[in-house]
Amino acid sequence: MQEDDNISNFKADKQNIVENKELNIFEALVPVVILMGLLAYNIFFVEGQEWLGTYTNQLILLMGGFVAMIAGFMNQVHPMIMVKEVWENLRSIFIPIVILLLVGALAGTWLVSGVIPAMVYYGLQVLSPDIFLPASVVIAAVISIATGSSWTTSATVGIALVGIGTALGINPGMIAGAVISGAYFGDKMSPLSDTTNLAPAMAGTDLFTHIRYMTYTTVPTIIVTLVIFVIISMNIDTTGSADISNLLTSIDKTFHISPWLFLVPGTVVVLIFLKTKPLLALASGVILAIIFAFIFQPEVLNGISDSEFSAISNAIFSDTSIATDNEKLNDLFTSGGIKGMLWTIYLVICAMVFGGIMDGIGALARITKALLSVATTIFGLFASTVFSCLGLNALASDQYLAIVIPGKMFKKAFEDKGLAPENLSRTLEDSGTVTSVLIPWNTCGAYQSGVLGVGVGDYFVYAIFNWLSPFTTLIFAAFSIKIKMLRGE
Repeated sequence: MQEDDNISNFKADKQNIVENKELNIFEALVPVVILMGLLAYNIFFVEGQEWLGTYTNQLILLMGGFVAMIAGFMNQVHPMIMVKEVWENLRSIFIPIVILLLVGALAGTWLVSGVIPAMVYYGLQVLSPDIFLPASVVIAAVISIATGSSWTTSATVGIALVGIGTALGINPGMIAGAVISGAYFGDKMSPLSDTTNLAPAMAGTDLFTHIRYMTYTTVPTIIVTLVIFVIISMNIDTTGSADISNLLTSIDKTFHISPWLFLVPGTVVVLIFLKTKPLLALASGVILAIIFAFIFQPEVLNGISDSEFSAISNAIFSDTSIATDNEKLNDLFTSGGIKGMLWTIYLVICAMVFGGIMDGIGALARITKALLSVATTIFGLFASTVFSCLGLNALASDQYLAIVIPGKMFKKAFEDKGLAPENLSRTLEDSGTVTSVLIPWNTCGAYQSGVLGVGVGDYFVYAIFNWLSPFTTLIFAAFSIKIKMLRGE
């Protein structure tokens, strides 16, 4: 695993897992039950109203953390242990937060420079509704394999695909689900991915053995995903195809569209291919977009503000909306800049506080051990690992910890059952890496929904590859398909 390619700036595999023998399973689950209960109440009964204000979810996570802290005090956990774990969690998300800020700036500058409108303009002429969804899966998968990053994929081609598909009249949730499915398939199969390196390190196998063994479950899952998207594409009604000529005319009237604008996203992708740090690659994309805005879109900038520099500043930091003579495009050509990312950033921070306190009081280790204790069969061991990864994605709010903690806890159990370590590494990826994006308050779920502009609840069903992967690995375990045993067993 190369540090330059990591989204997280800490050594996840070196993290200490706090254990607390005084804490029983019921006490460990109390903060979880309260957190899930409050979140469920907010989702199902409040009906979208601001129950606790704009930051309801963030406050619920802090409430859960407060309950966990009380449980810690009742079990003689020193406050500094909890503070230390919270600090480690917050330190680990410094780079992701900076990336989120840069993505906000990227979205704003790519809009006013004409990059996003150009992507939509040319994309409308190439991608028809009949092939759009499966094509989005394939495009996202190719970019993600090449870059090793689902985050970079969403921040570049993902934004463009959502814009193009929305203009074609396709449900944004479907588009985001297709992009995320392809991006996470590529992320899993790329040797450049940090999680693809982390999982075999935790399980005790090598990178390429891990990747080869993952193909048994990953390839069938992505094939099923593509087939479902083909079927969906054949049965959706779109309104955009008949209006393409009007959309193209409106874009051409508002922006100066040129193939030269593709130098901006092209440069970002090339920098990622060359293993440049994501921060530098995204910052380069912002700077180039600013230069291109002055060159290609002076009229657009003057329409936003009296000063071109003021227009650029607004695009980077706050809301920007560019009016056209087409209502669909007016909704599409809007960006919140860095300001639009603040809700997501606050959510990630609060999730890390909750996860840090839960780890500090020993609750995460206690819950994982409870799952391990009921794994009396080989299938039970696989199932316990899957549920442990799913639970930690929800509780720790971080995909790295959803790989590290079960990896450390279950490694010996897999060995005792005579199972080769690649069984564990594959299961960690099938249930830890890919499901992180399905949790709204997980760093990955918050990032993807913030970048693509589509809520987790809207794309959840359509992120087919992500929720299907754990089922695939359980089916393989239940029927003993490609379950490799240690030599001599």
